Amino acid sequence: MKILVTGGAGYIGSHTLVVLLAAGHDVVVLDNFSNGSREALRRVQQLSNRDFNVVEGDVRDRSILDRLFADHEPAAVVHFAGLKAVGESVEDPLSYYDVNVGGSMRLLEAMSKASCKRIVFSSSATVYGTPEYLPYDEDHPTRPVNPYGRTKLAVEELLGDWCAASPSRCAISLRYFNPVGAHPSGRIGEDPKGIPNNLMPYIAQTAVGRRERLQIFGDDYDTRDGTGERDYIHVIDLAEAHVAALERLENMSAHTALNIGTGSGMTVKELIGCFENILGRKLPTSIAPRREGDLPSFYANPSRANEALDWKARRSPEDMCRDSWTWQSRNPEGFGPTAID
Repeated sequence: MKILVTGGAGYIGSHTLVVLLAAGHDVVVLDNFSNGSREALRRVQQLSNRDFNVVEGDVRDRSILDRLFADHEPAAVVHFAGLKAVGESVEDPLSYYDVNVGGSMRLLEAMSKASCKRIVFSSSATVYGTPEYLPYDEDHPTRPVNPYGRTKLAVEELLGDWCAASPSRCAISLRYFNPVGAHPSGRIGEDPKGIPNNLMPYIAQTAVGRRERLQIFGDDYDTRDGTGERDYIHVIDLAEAHVAALERLENMSAHTALNIGTGSGMTVKELIGCFENILGRKLPTSIAPRREGDLPSFYANPSRANEALDWKARRSPEDMCRDSWTWQSRNPEGFGPTAID
């Protein structure tokens, strides 16, 4: 299939491109490079030994979208483009609604005009909010507690209404838990701008010397060791879930939401310990106060995705840590000037 990948130059998008190309699909990427990297796309081409088209533009721009659909005629869309920082969404909710919801509306308008009827959406487990029970399954109430999560839920509801308006349309929303890791080659990986919001890149940047010390936010939670517990999934497992979803869209109807996780949690201290075992040395850490809004535990029941997509997360925490370190050690400044070509 010819696939449009919005936000394909980002962390998850670039890894999904590699898997899509390896599966034989043709792709066209739309990205405004506000968070993505042109260098990441260049490396994807090298890793896959495949060429693909790249359109620079914003997902909110209907004129660009209309030209893209007319020129490339994609059969389906994988929609990553959007803003993704919880804290930033609290500080600037209007931007999050504009980009995440407004951009998705413009995209669906262009798809409707071009009679493109299949889409896989990059959603988030943040749609669930504070857990009533664990692990989260897809029947858990959706009560997101921040603007980021509310925009993801709004897009899911928009997709449901879009599909209901025409029985030939179908959409799958993949509710991610905590993507980590990198391509095992070390050629592409997570390269956050500024101070990382997520744990794994902070660990890796501390290990490579970019950060002086790793802060652990709270060690008094009701968990095995007092630190927060999360469901970490390797980014390649996550990418493979997107390809599985695309390949099953033809056999699905309406809108379906699926959890994409491993089904088990790791605490902050456990993930740090796993990384230290790969590294062969201890990392400097300190305990900081809990962050507002952080939950004690947060992990998935992925059985519905396992069955519907014939997919399962296969990579271990050791794989996640090893691949993260391969990426960061070979590219201390990410895709910056010190990166190994």
